[in-house]
Formats: sequence, C-alpha cells, structure tokens
Amino acid sequence: MTEMDVVAIEKSLLNGHWDNSFPHTPSVDVAQAVVRGRFGEALTSSYAQQLFQFRLADTLKNSFNISASLMQDEPQNELLRLALAVACLHAFLQVNWTGPDLDFQPLDILLQTESHNLSNEALNELAISELALGGEPAYHLAQHAIFLRLTQILLDAPYHHCQTAIWWRLRAHLVHQQVIDEPVILSDNDMTTFEHWQSPFALDSPDLNGRLLLEHGLLHHIFQQDKIAAEYFVKAARATDLQYELTGALGKRTKFQQTELSQLVLLAESHLPDVSPERTEVLSTNEPDQAVVPETLALNDDTLLEKTEFTSSRPLADPSSSSLYRIDPSNQPPLHPLDQCILLSLCLNVRNTSPLHGLTSEQMSPYVARVISHPRNWTIHTMALLLRSRLEANRTRTVERSTLQLQALVDQMPATDVEAAPVSERLRYLHSISLPPKWELERELANRFISLGVIRSALDIYERLEMWEEVVKCHVSLDRPDRGITIVKDLLAGNKVESEAVISREKASGAVDSMKRLQRFDSVREAKLWCILGDIEPEHAVEHYKRAWEISKNTSGRAMRSLGGFYFARAEYRLARECLQKSVKIEPLLSKSWFILGCACMRLEDWQGAKEAFARCVTIDEEDGESWSNLASMYLRIEESNKDGDSAGTTVVTHNNNQLAFRALKEGLRRSYDNWRMWSNYMIIAVDLGELAEACRALGRVVEETSNKAGGVVLDEDVLDRLVIAVTRAPSDPQEAVASSNSDQVQYSLNPNEGHGLLPRVLDLFDRIILPRVSSTRVFRAYARLLTWMGRWEDTMKAWMDAYRESDAGKLTRGELDTVAAVGDDMGRRVWRDAVGEVEEIVDILRNVGARLASSSTKKWRLQAKSVVRSFMARTRENFEDDSEWKRLEELLDGLK
Repeated sequence: MTEMDVVAIEKSLLNGHWDNSFPHTPSVDVAQAVVRGRFGEALTSSYAQQLFQFRLADTLKNSFNISASLMQDEPQNELLRLALAVACLHAFLQVNWTGPDLDFQPLDILLQTESHNLSNEALNELAISELALGGEPAYHLAQHAIFLRLTQILLDAPYHHCQTAIWWRLRAHLVHQQVIDEPVILSDNDMTTFEHWQSPFALDSPDLNGRLLLEHGLLHHIFQQDKIAAEYFVKAARATDLQYELTGALGKRTKFQQTELSQLVLLAESHLPDVSPERTEVLSTNEPDQAVVPETLALNDDTLLEKTEFTSSRPLADPSSSSLYRIDPSNQPPLHPLDQCILLSLCLNVRNTSPLHGLTSEQMSPYVARVISHPRNWTIHTMALLLRSRLEANRTRTVERSTLQLQALVDQMPATDVEAAPVSERLRYLHSISLPPKWELERELANRFISLGVIRSALDIYERLEMWEEVVKCHVSLDRPDRGITIVKDLLAGNKVESEAVISREKASGAVDSMKRLQRFDSVREAKLWCILGDIEPEHAVEHYKRAWEISKNTSGRAMRSLGGFYFARAEYRLARECLQKSVKIEPLLSKSWFILGCACMRLEDWQGAKEAFARCVTIDEEDGESWSNLASMYLRIEESNKDGDSAGTTVVTHNNNQLAFRALKEGLRRSYDNWRMWSNYMIIAVDLGELAEACRALGRVVEETSNKAGGVVLDEDVLDRLVIAVTRAPSDPQEAVASSNSDQVQYSLNPNEGHGLLPRVLDLFDRIILPRVSSTRVFRAYARLLTWMGRWEDTMKAWMDAYRESDAGKLTRGELDTVAAVGDDMGRRVWRDAVGEVEEIVDILRNVGARLASSSTKKWRLQAKSVVRSFMARTRENFEDDSEWKRLEELLDGLK
C-alpha cells in the first residue's frame, strides 16, 4: 500500500465518503466498513481480534495485549489501528448520540485470554471510572463507554504514516469533554499540537479545511471561549467560500399584518461541490431535497406565521454593496451540509447579548431558519431544530412549540428509521456540530420543564437519568429538602443502588463479582455525592467537603470550590483563599471560582493575588464587567503600594499600572456601559493620565446615569474645573495657538486633550448634559470662565449671574437663608459678610464684562449691578444694617450711580 493510498483512505474516514476505486486489502476493507457505518463488521474482524486481546489488569490500557505485528511501523498497520479507533469512537457516538442501538456488545470484540466471568456492565463501569478527568466524573450511565476508552488507547499509540491521527485525537477530546460533568482544559502541549497541526488536505480540499477550522472552534466553544470560537467559525466559512449576508427584505411576520415591513433575512450561497452519492454538481439550483429528517413541529399560532413571508424578491441592501443581491429571499438555493454546520455554529452562543462577540438572539433566528428551510442531513437538521427550540424558549407565543419540539427530539432517539437515515448519514457531520448526547438532551428538556414550573415532570427525568444533584434541587424546590438528604445518604450508604435495571441483569447472568463492583462508586462520583450532601447540610458542610476531598485523593475541584465559598461567606478569607487556590488549579476554566478567589485576596490586601485572579476571570469571560473593574482597582492598589515603597523604578511601574488600569476599565465599560461607578473610576484615572477627552466623556456618563437616581446627580466639580483649565490655558485664537506651538510643545488646535481640540467636547458636556441637570455656583463659574475665553460676552454675563444666584448672596437675596441670617449670631454674620464679598465680586465682573459689550448694551450691566446690590441690601437690612461692613454695600451702590 502506497503513502498516497493511505492519505486517500484517511480522507474518506474524515469526510465519510468512500471511493470504490481503492484496492481490496484487509486494512482497506476494515476502513470501508467503518465509513459505511458497519462497525460490528470492522471490530469483529480477525485483524481486530489480534488487536483486542484482553486480559484484566490494573487499567484498561494494560489489559490489552496489542499484537506486536500490528504495532510495527508500517502504513497498513497504522491505517488498521486508525480505522479501528474511528470504529470505536463512532460506535460510542451511535449508541449515545444518534441512535440506533448497536447490534453487538463490547465483549463480542474482545478476545479474552483468561476466563474472568466479566460482564459488559462491569467493563463499562471500568471505562467510566477511567474516563474521569481533572476531578470531573464521566456520566455513569453512558452506554458502552469502553468504546471511547478504546479509542483513546488506540490513538495514544505512535503514528508515523497516518497524519490525521492528531485530528482524530482532537475529535476524541471533543467527545470526551461532553461526557464529563464540567469541561476540563487540555494541557498546553495538547492545545499547541492541535493549533499548529498542518492538514495534508489544506490546499486541495476546502471541505476538510473548513471542517478542521470548525472543529477547532467547537473545542473553544466547549471551554466557553466564545470570541475565539466565533473567529474560527468565520475562518471556516472563508475556507469553504460560503457567502452569507444578514440583511433586510420586505415581508410579513403575522397573519393579520397589512403593511409590509423590513424583516431580517440571511442570504447564503454555497460553493462547495456536493459529493454525496445522489448529487455531484455544485449546489446552485433550487431542487427540493428529499432527505429524511426529524419531525419539524408546526407553530400553530393564531397570530404568527410559520415563517416570515417575504413579499419582495429582492433584499433591501444596496446592489453595489451586496454580492448576494440577486438571490430571492423566499426562494434561496440549498446549502451544502458543511456550510449549514458553519451557520449553526455561529448561533451556538445563545446567551450572547453583545454584537462584539457574535450574533445576538434576534440575529440568530434567520441563520437557523435558513438551515431548516432546506433539510440535507438528519443530524444537522436535529441540531437546527434544537437551536430553534432554544431561541424560542423565552417568547410567549413560541414557548409551547419550543418545549414540544425538544420533547420530539428526545423521543426520536430510541425509535428511529435506520433505513431512511442510515448510521453513516447520521455520523457524517456529527463532528462538525455541537449536538449534545442523549442524556444532555433529556437534561435540557427537564430544565425547560423547571423554567415552566413543571417540577414534577423534571424530577421524573432527573431520577431516571440518575442526576442526583438536580434531583436534590427539585426536592428543595418542592419544600422537601429532607427527601433530598435521604436520597444522597442512601446512595452513599449503599441502601439505594444506582442502575437497578443493570443490577437485575447482572443477577440474571450470575456475575456476582461484577454486581458488587457496581454497588461501589468510583472515587470521583462518590466525592461529588459528598459535595451535594455538603450543599444541603450546611451545619456539616465543612466535614462533608473535606470528606469529598479525601475520597477523591485531592482531585475534586468541586470540593475545594464549595469549601472555599463556604469559608468566604463566613469571612474566613485566609481559609477561603487556600481552598480556592486548590480549586482553580484543578478547574482553571471556572470564572466564578477565580472571582471569589480575587475577592478573598482583596479582603486580605493581597493585591497581586487579586490582580491575577481577576485577570483570569476576564480571560475566561470577556463580558465580565465587574471583573474588569476589580482588575483596574488592583492595578491602582499596586500603584499605591509602589508609591509607598522605596524600590527603584517606582515611577515607571506606577505609570504602567495606571495605563493598565485605564485599559481594564475601558474594556469593562464596553460590557457595563450603565455602571456609573465604573465610569467615575475611569474618569479619575483618565485625568491622572492626561486623557482629558476620555475624562470628559466619562464625566458626562456619570451625570447621565445618576440624574434619575434617588441620591441625585453625582458631579465631580474638581474634574470639571480641570477640564475648563485644560481648554483655557491655550491661546483663545486658534491661529495664535498654532503659531505659538513648536516641535517641543503641544499643538492646542490638534490635541484632543487640550485647548481647541478639547473645546467641542467640554462645550457639549455643559450644554447638553450638565446645565440641564445641575445648578451650582461652581458649575456656572466654570462655564463662565470657558465663555470668557471664547469671547462670548453676553453669554458670559448670563453665566456669572447664574453663578451669583446659586451663591449664598443670591440665596440670601431670595430669602432662602433667612433662618441662618435671622439668628444674628457669629455664624450668621460670617455667612452675611462672605455674601457681601460675593456681591462685590459680581459687580466687578459685570463692570469688566460690560465694558466689552456692544455700545447698545453698555448700560445693561450697570442696571443689573444696581439691582443686585439693592436687592441684597433690602433683604438683609433689618438684621445687618448695624454691621460695620454695611458701609461697603453703600459705597458700592454709590459707585454705580
């Protein structure tokens, strides 16, 4: 067998299409059986029997005596091992994802060298135990888990000729992550290997190139790195040359709608050749597809239409800017199945609300509708219906269809028409979508029942799936926490045995030893039960969590996470930090653990530790605005510590920390745009860094966000004065400002943080935001200084008068400070004498500004000044005419005559 033949067969294993021109050899025949979905035939072949010689040892890996001849460094032996690994992986996926049940059992493929009286169930239990990863247990009712474990064992062997073994390891990891309770991040070595592996088909197969990028994105999606995942999905679309555009077209969404309105529509067109047996041409026609797919439930609503009815054959986009303008929105061509997978992957982040990190829920619906409109593949259509169900779950008119559709998807798994949708068809694109396993689909249905308040139905599902944590939560919701405690204690004591149907089968087969094995939990699952017990028995929580930690042999991240949270809630921060540090070392992807760890470090004034924790939070979830804010605070705390210290280089470190805090807050504000406290912190740092344009924007946001709050408007008048000074210290004449600048000076007309560059922002801040909401002497004074610099003398006089009216003198004149002045004591006199100074000041200002007014207005300032003095004297004469300072007012009035 040539290297070229090996590469071609590897390609068939990857894309699920078999080329009948391959020569007939034992390894080729096994590969063909795998591609055709005949896994029993492949795994029970004589060549497979040589590989699967089984002798029970301490681990499953050591239990297989891999034939030395099949481990030789020869292309056909490697291809045989790879094909059998794929057969095991797809057999596991068939029985746990797509159905139907297998027509063979694991023991049918094992050649036992000794008699162990071993049952399929006991073998499965061994595999489940070994599939635990990073302290997270594998789902214990997964069927035939031995096949996934065999896949890992076969793929861990060295490969020198089969280059795609690395790709299959990636696929095995994707499956494994969905079997364990919580995702566990892969090692840096594994991630680097996957990221940098070069596909041998990159140049001549856009189909496989797109698949590889898509699967990389799915791996990051599992780790909740949705921004990175979305980038990979877009790259996959480019690789397959999928053209798509979200636009609008005139249409109707309701049955009684009279006016045509713009409706969102996704225009999409494939350019991949369809290599399925039925069709080989490029998809460019509107031929109807006859693919057998799951039942699609109708909406049956009295108002909403089943789907948007487009009344225009052209989108609303500009023809010159749209390459898809020629497509009729209501009659689009069918898409290649892989392109359908890409569109669905773009909709996986249903919780997303920011267009910066993917599609919003409203934008996702046209993507899903575009895929549902042309069914091409059983599994892809199942995923499309699932996504539509998720999108419709929170809408009143669609929630019923959403739940019923999800129920239909669950029901289809055990009863499926194999002839209409063969196994090979179901598995062909399974690696390219994020379809959950059967038990997760049922869990999602139960969660949907919980959201609708149908707790009893949800409880029945959880109990059947033996998801005990959810069972306990249901009993707590039903005000029966004691029932939940009893269940967990019975499980731990062995009084309630899981999988009673399995136990009965063991009894029937006489496999007593295996039955005893099943009655004992593996350590990871037992540790989880102790954690659940700790959650519902807070009085014994510490004891239960520590017991879980011991049983797991210090591998249960859940135990340390729960114990750390328990200590934190009781202000025992040192113990909380110690526990949470152990937890995040085991489970580094849980941002909540990092966040609480950061808070514990803050309480202990461990600023560096808190900074590192919050930095991990925002790395995991970029939308976590609170963590961005806390991260900025930690940079500032570290800065203060550096200022207090005597270490060299303090100035440099301080500047860097200020910059880092500034950037962190800028990122946080993108996610928490309405958080006025964060804007306030951002404003202060911006002022320190000289970023006055940003400080101006932040000050405006603080005023806007606090204007309707009970405590009143929050306005930092010191920052406002700083902004006015930054503008007015430049020459008021723009030409003079430019002429006065040189290479060593700031060009006031160009710098957005000073002079004329900052002026438009500050003016807008006053006119649009502050003055309509705030009336204070200091605000009007700052505004008056700005207007003076601009030479707007009429407005300047008005602003100074507004400032005077809000001063103590103005309030005395209006009688608002009568109670203070009437006392006649020293405090009252001090207030009055200060007010006299304010009267003198406003008169001087009016005189100076009035001199600059047009001749027609020269008398205006004098009349206004007289009015100010007379009104003040008239209001305060009764209490203060005998004061020695009264003469100042009389002299002031005489000077105005």
